[in-house]
Amino acid sequence: MNHPCTRREFCAALGGLVTAASVGLTKASDSRSGVWSVAIVGHTGRGNYGHGLDTMWANLPETRVVGVADPDAEGLDRALKRIGCKQGFADYRDMLEQTRPDIAAIGMRHIDQHRDVALAAIEAGVRGIYMEKPFCRTPAEADEIVAACQERNVKLALAHRNRYHPVLPVIAQRIEEGEIGRLLEIRARGKEDRRGGMLDLWVLGSHLLNIIPHYGGNPLACTATVVQDGTPARLTDLRDGAEGIGPICGNGVHARFELESGVPAFFDSMQNAGLPEAGFGLQLVGTEGVIDLRMDEEPLAHLMPGSPFPSSKTARTWVPVSSAGPGKPEPIPDLKKQVMGHLLGARDLFDAIRNDRQPLCNEEEGRITVEMIAAVCESHRRNGERAGIPLPNRSHPWKTGRPS
Repeated sequence: MNHPCTRREFCAALGGLVTAASVGLTKASDSRSGVWSVAIVGHTGRGNYGHGLDTMWANLPETRVVGVADPDAEGLDRALKRIGCKQGFADYRDMLEQTRPDIAAIGMRHIDQHRDVALAAIEAGVRGIYMEKPFCRTPAEADEIVAACQERNVKLALAHRNRYHPVLPVIAQRIEEGEIGRLLEIRARGKEDRRGGMLDLWVLGSHLLNIIPHYGGNPLACTATVVQDGTPARLTDLRDGAEGIGPICGNGVHARFELESGVPAFFDSMQNAGLPEAGFGLQLVGTEGVIDLRMDEEPLAHLMPGSPFPSSKTARTWVPVSSAGPGKPEPIPDLKKQVMGHLLGARDLFDAIRNDRQPLCNEEEGRITVEMIAAVCESHRRNGERAGIPLPNRSHPWKTGRPS
């Protein structure tokens, strides 16, 4: 099984993020006809159209929406008016067959539908897929999608919007150059609202797990404990998770991942423990500084120089990091719109199709993220024992044995 690149390889490979930002600014297009045809799949009441995966195309003049599919008739009618498209379908398979789009936008947040829609789109001959996160429910489903994409050379990009942010390669370069000394650990926390615990890990933590390997290397193993109200979660706590994620339990998660670089990564989430102004992000902790990333914020990153450990009589300063570097003004004036509106992600997908390369956030990375989540479940199922990655069991661990 292929995995994302190591941290050193990441520094070179993600130089393309700057190119992605430039593509976003120049509004380049290069489909077979000069305009990329897009078909949108949503499901009103079951994930809807994700975080703007229906309306994003209006800000991409190099695209044309050729169809919208939604089994909910009223939802479909509203979507057609909202998007400005005349062709609506109750069945996405009919839409794919009749419109033959370049790009399929899989928008619904309920991930129990992602595998079937993705495979149907690939079979229909699309050149690319832009898919809402999380990727899918199990490593087995991820395996199927990855294999299908590779067989048909379909480029799949996941809507982890921050992965297309041009500050990420700047951070990678700073780490390589020793800006924060030796990288000691990576610490991530979810949003920790009412969804805290396993639901937070799936829905929001997937953003963070998707970033971790690119600074610490591929995940090798996980040890984890899932708790319900402070005690280890048990079989009687299992329930169907929201957003189609499958069996779930626990309003607290404590996980440690072993990474190829030897740097450990931690993810924690406790229900109702977060603060709106502080939560949902990760920190790269080094011997001579800390880089802090707050998801969906702008600026995305801040640097605190100096050792994070000794107390100091002077105030510590957090320096904003732009795509030009620490303490420098952001040269891209509408960067937040380009990131949050999926413009960089979409244009990176177009560039990946043109140049026959992988998108910056692709199906291989989606598989790793799903596997990291499944490894949390597997370790807890085995009473906190070390779960090696890749997992031998490709189905959901909690469907094959009790969670504690």
